Amino acid sequence: MKYILGFDTSCYTTSIALVDLNGNIVLNSQIPLEVEEGKRGLQQSKALFQHLHRLPLITQQICKVVQPKSDIAAVCATSRPRPVKGSYMPVFMVSHMAGQAFANILEVPYYEVSHQESHIQAGIASAGGPDSLGFMAIHISGGTTELLKVMDNGASYEIDIIGATQDLHAGQFVDRVGVSMGLRFPAGSQLEELALKGEANVVTIPSSVKDLTVSFSGAETCAQRLMKQGIRKEDIATAVYNCIIKTLEKWILNAIKVYQLKDILLVGGVASSRILRHELIKRLSQRDSDIKLYFADPVLSRDNAVGTALLGLKIYKHDAV
Repeated sequence: MKYILGFDTSCYTTSIALVDLNGNIVLNSQIPLEVEEGKRGLQQSKALFQHLHRLPLITQQICKVVQPKSDIAAVCATSRPRPVKGSYMPVFMVSHMAGQAFANILEVPYYEVSHQESHIQAGIASAGGPDSLGFMAIHISGGTTELLKVMDNGASYEIDIIGATQDLHAGQFVDRVGVSMGLRFPAGSQLEELALKGEANVVTIPSSVKDLTVSFSGAETCAQRLMKQGIRKEDIATAVYNCIIKTLEKWILNAIKVYQLKDILLVGGVASSRILRHELIKRLSQRDSDIKLYFADPVLSRDNAVGTALLGLKIYKHDAV
């Protein structure tokens, strides 16, 4: 059996993956980068440094699963954040250059894709859809909050940004509130645990949606003010997630009015939230039973190289035709 090797080096995770030619996941390794306690993120230079130092480790992981010289058919890596000209972020140079080096040594094809396409591919594969050629996607994480119109072109995706945040990303909102509460960065899973213990409607954090533009800076200011007032952390955490859910609900309904697309894929670290998934499905099904939400598996909702490897498989099969 031959395999496709995928690399992704994002702002906070070093990821490698192997899929066989039938699309089965053979290896999925997601190694979070180290962030100092009390900090709200990493500088690109420090993230890049950590990625470089992990290359020997990921090489060992690959060799434990397959014999690279005989088993790998192609290598695919993320080289940029989005599939548009001029899209650039230093951290992705590590996956791009490592991918090229592996492909050159192994004398196999090398494919480069974008981080956003990788998220979409991982989402479709793990959520079982959308099956339609055209659909909407929401990429919601610490570094991205975008509403996308997606067209499947076979070996790639045509992606148009149709909505975005005008300030903070949803993941930044979660992380800033969480770190202010004394939680470690990234704070999403810890803040969600608090939210599960909180009471709804004790406090409300207003959502901000204007047409297809959202905002979270005012929501963060409100949450910080509530903390200073001595409101329980659990109740503030509940209000944070309710704010994000309400924002997404309005955003999706506004987009459907414009684009008439009711298949919606949600990817990115924030979309892995159990609370968000349950409540958003419940609210939108009450609004319109034809709306279909597709959530990536929580493990593949976060940054990963499985989507990268699966995109490489699509390109590999397309080139073989």
